[in-house]
Amino acid sequence: MDKKHSTKTSSIRLNKYIANAGLCSRREADMHIGLGTVTVNGKIITEMGYQVKPGDEVRFDGRRINADKPTYVLLNKPKGFLAPVKKGNYKKDVAELISNATSKRIDPVHAMDRTATGLLLFTNDLELIEKLRSPKTRIKKVYQIVLDKNLTSEDFKKIKAGISPDPKTRWEVEEISYITGQPKRVVGIEIHSQVYKLAHQVFSHLGYQIEQIDQVTYGHLTKKDLPRGKWKHLTQEEVRLFKMFK
Repeated sequence: MDKKHSTKTSSIRLNKYIANAGLCSRREADMHIGLGTVTVNGKIITEMGYQVKPGDEVRFDGRRINADKPTYVLLNKPKGFLAPVKKGNYKKDVAELISNATSKRIDPVHAMDRTATGLLLFTNDLELIEKLRSPKTRIKKVYQIVLDKNLTSEDFKKIKAGISPDPKTRWEVEEISYITGQPKRVVGIEIHSQVYKLAHQVFSHLGYQIEQIDQVTYGHLTKKDLPRGKWKHLTQEEVRLFKMFK
């Protein structure tokens, strides 16, 4: 009896799942299910009473959907927190920094190590997460980096031209600049690649260590009016601009 009760409360009818995602009413969801436009874990489902279980991947017209209303939160991450956290790896989780933002589970779109700071986007919009993580999506990311020593003009030119550590690999940044009024060990770089460790790879190859890295721009989002450790919900226009990425 307990087992039956557990199964019942942990699953949800497919039409309700679709309606909860805000795509249409339950009646309209039944119509789409009947037409075979809904899949669960890659299989077309036409059964009206089908129960979706936790962890199932549901797609509506090819788009991955979530039963929770989409939520988008931007955090200006401080040092000392990992994103995401693997079980038993590190105690400080970025999720605790946004615990008051929503009761829903939202995940960081990209990884960020413990020492890194700056902009980190969270959402439960699975379609947007897939898009922003895709190697095909070239999204602008600007970092302010503090090196262990001054960046020489020679190495500056090498980075600007692109670096090939081996015949099959090429590391490129869109822009690099010294920061006005700062020592030459403080630089700004713009990267569109999805390779998370690209900045570390570039500078390490040239014999530098990154002492501090701060993401100041992510796509069209900036840290303006968002102090370190604080978060904000994205506006409808900010979300719309992300969904325009191809």
